Amino acid sequence: MNAAAIKVLVIDDEPPIRKLLRMGLSTQGYDILEASNGKIALEKLAEGPALIILDLGLPDIQGHDLLRMIRGRNESVPIVVLSSRGDEAGKVQALDLGADDYLTKPFGMDELLARMRAALRHQLQVQGERPVFRAGDLSVDLVRRIVKTGEREVKLSPKEYDLLRVLVQHAGKVLTHRFLLKELWDELTDAQYLRVYVRQLRQKIEADPERPQFVLTETGIGYRLRAPD
Repeated sequence: MNAAAIKVLVIDDEPPIRKLLRMGLSTQGYDILEASNGKIALEKLAEGPALIILDLGLPDIQGHDLLRMIRGRNESVPIVVLSSRGDEAGKVQALDLGADDYLTKPFGMDELLARMRAALRHQLQVQGERPVFRAGDLSVDLVRRIVKTGEREVKLSPKEYDLLRVLVQHAGKVLTHRFLLKELWDELTDAQYLRVYVRQLRQKIEADPERPQFVLTETGIGYRLRAPD
């Protein structure tokens, strides 16, 4: 992906963080827009950023309210939120409001770049599912509903397959317990049902289910399928 034409809006009230992001992302060819508060951020949306980095702790507009406003104006722009350590509830709320991913401060630039690439790649995929998903030795044929690890075909129950299909559709993106429960069961709200099926799925597709390489746990938040190769 050529980053040269990709415009990134950084919304953060801390000048050192904005400087860090401006310097780090500019060296990768990204075009950086900056906003120190929610009011400026909403004005900058008119410049058409391709991705938004949003700090939830802003001085004038509560981060989740701003996220809701941005989503009201643009449903598809990828949003990566920055949050404080230990704020699981805030991260979950942001993801349920439409954020694509999150990073906990302090974070590494390499990790941020990887999350940005995954969010941008996911946006390109939402127009239509790729027919075959591949990550490592895992392959999922979404047309023929065939799952393989290496050359071995894996037999999944209908619900296990549905879980894997949703994860594949959003590969690389963290999905909350609430989102997955709604997608798979409509009325169920007990995350224990989800944990049971995640455990069963891992038993079938992971070489070591206790140290999963594909279906990754985001503690207190949900699950993330490893991004495609």
